[in-house]
Amino acid sequence: MATRAYDAICLDLDGTLVTDQGSILPRTVRALRAAEERGVRVMIATGRSEGGTLKVLEELGTETPALVYNGAGLWCPVGRRWIEERILSNRAVGECLAFAAESGALPVAMQSGAKFVPPPRSAEERAAISQLEDLHIVPEDELPREWLMRVTLFSGRFADSGAFQDALAARVASPVYLTHFPLAALVKHRASPLQVVDIQPPCRGKAEALRYLREAYGIPAARVVCVGDAANDVPMLAAAGLGVAMANAYPSALEVADRVIGSNNTEAIAELVEELFLCD
Repeated sequence: MATRAYDAICLDLDGTLVTDQGSILPRTVRALRAAEERGVRVMIATGRSEGGTLKVLEELGTETPALVYNGAGLWCPVGRRWIEERILSNRAVGECLAFAAESGALPVAMQSGAKFVPPPRSAEERAAISQLEDLHIVPEDELPREWLMRVTLFSGRFADSGAFQDALAARVASPVYLTHFPLAALVKHRASPLQVVDIQPPCRGKAEALRYLREAYGIPAARVVCVGDAANDVPMLAAAGLGVAMANAYPSALEVADRVIGSNNTEAIAELVEELFLCD
């Protein structure tokens, strides 16, 4: 058997591993399972919560912890527990919720296992939260302000998500890690006019996956393949031994990638895994 150049692969979910229909192609599942049988670490690195990641982890059967909340947490699929759980400071939460009130943004407060949102005020806001798991609608003054892993804000008042993030950053003095995107970037929200900003505790984003692989398994970043499509994937794509962008990727992801493969609706990831890990 030829000596392989890489020992782990980190995969984003939406727009990458998951198709526009919300599934993982059977050939891709088989290839990733076969790679794991050969000792390759298969790791999910996503902006989703742990609840939004469970079905994928079960389908893949991987035992490697998943990086969730854009690097704010590491979730063990075997013990169904947190290995790492970063929490926003109470001051940061207060600043974010104050900005939401001032700007008219809809806030979602996210704790381990639960999400809380005040009653949506429009059809667009109702649609925006319709896909969130473990969601509880509560009066605005009952939103939790402690033990939050993320605050997500939705707004239709900004021209783009970058401008939305800039306005928030000017208001929040506490250390946080910000990511942003137009909600229309998600397949189930293509017609949405809303912009999204996620506020997470300070971290290195999805590059935390590379740090964990090194610390837990002794795998250096140079021997890790990272695959993604969006701006929040840039930290891990830039730090990986091989950064791979999907054909449907954002310009920022394409710019830092070492290689571009087919879209998330093709068998491009299966072909990549077979090439890098399964060829004898």
